[in-house]
Amino acid sequence: MSVSRRNFLKGLSAAAALPIIVPASALGRDNRPAPSDRITMGFIGMGSMGMNNLRGFIQKPDVQVLAVCDVNKSGDNYAGRGLKGREPSRQFVDSTYAENSGTSSYTGCDGYTFFWQVLERDDIDAVCLALPDHWHAYMAVAAAKAGKDMYSEKPLARTISEGRAMVNAVRKYNRVFQNGSQQRSGAQFRHACELARNGYVGEIQKVYAQVGGISRAFPHGEEPIPDGFLYELWLGNAPSAPYHSKRVSGGYNTEEGAWRAWIPYSAGHVADWGAHNFDTALWGLGLDGSAPTKIVHASDAEEDEVTLIYADHPPIIKKKGPHEGMIQFIGTEGWVGVSRGDIWASDEALLSVAMKPSDTHLYRSEDHRRDFLNCVKTRSRPICDVEIGHSSLVACLTSEICMRLERTLEFNPKKEKFTGDQEANGLVTRSMRGPWKL
Repeated sequence: MSVSRRNFLKGLSAAAALPIIVPASALGRDNRPAPSDRITMGFIGMGSMGMNNLRGFIQKPDVQVLAVCDVNKSGDNYAGRGLKGREPSRQFVDSTYAENSGTSSYTGCDGYTFFWQVLERDDIDAVCLALPDHWHAYMAVAAAKAGKDMYSEKPLARTISEGRAMVNAVRKYNRVFQNGSQQRSGAQFRHACELARNGYVGEIQKVYAQVGGISRAFPHGEEPIPDGFLYELWLGNAPSAPYHSKRVSGGYNTEEGAWRAWIPYSAGHVADWGAHNFDTALWGLGLDGSAPTKIVHASDAEEDEVTLIYADHPPIIKKKGPHEGMIQFIGTEGWVGVSRGDIWASDEALLSVAMKPSDTHLYRSEDHRRDFLNCVKTRSRPICDVEIGHSSLVACLTSEICMRLERTLEFNPKKEKFTGDQEANGLVTRSMRGPWKL
């Protein structure tokens, strides 16, 4: 980096003297909570999900957005859905607060290129992290050390060892951490899992989780780096590589090219969707905090896909099942399937059944972001705490490694290592390019 963290911060003293126009809302003169009762937030990563989260959080009356940060000045340098970049995001915050407070202008949101500027601000309580997977662990550990609570996008990290480092840091510094596996805050997912947990479809025999494939090597060449895009910091701890728009794209169609498709930055859709659908499967089986003991390759499995084996629990099969729903719990007396926006069952009466007081009642959240904010205030663990995010990460990444090596693997949940397979264990971690090392 041509601009070091220390040298860059030396230039901030002059900016501290600049005047700020503060609207009435920031002084507590409207129906919002007083400033002392608001959670101040900074947003790091202003691409597709970063902007989506910003739109969601800024609507909460007890949130005050103070900062946005991205290495990309304008979203024109990314591809993908609804991307914005640093300056459009900052302008969105300022215009939203100006409109809400009835003032002509508002300049209380700062835009940063360098993430450490956000983390070093004592007036920011929490950060929203929406970055490519290879940045998740470094950013979360740094945020925990800086005393920030975190709402971080899924999957938890790029490797299993990085996920564990995140768990350790969040616990060490007593931070609140919400992983963005928001299906846990969907009523239909909770109901499906409660039906499975409480025996309403009999004893569960197997679970299907529809999850995609793995990432691959980047096949394209080089393009000029666009103006206003600090590409070297986008790469960060990943290996040095030439710029190409399809390398940095935040799109979800990985066949057309997006960072989710390439090995250094993501495991692929096996992690991108596994962090949702494996997570729901684990929730319905009561396996939060657990890891598989065996990952069966399709060539050895009863089904034509990877199968995750958990001790004393039914298998989770990485494929679409025979019924409706991206996640399907198959029991001895029926089945229940669930996807975003709908839920199905072998008996429609199950869809409206009310849980009995004696049943297991799962954590109830109707709004993933609101749940995070409530936990910041109460200092309790949210519905998708970092340890829960790590459980789904292990399911995702052991599946990735199994598919990449094309063989069945044994896994030790306590050590978080594969048994007797040096090559597989080499993929539990990765080298991180300096200076961005854990």
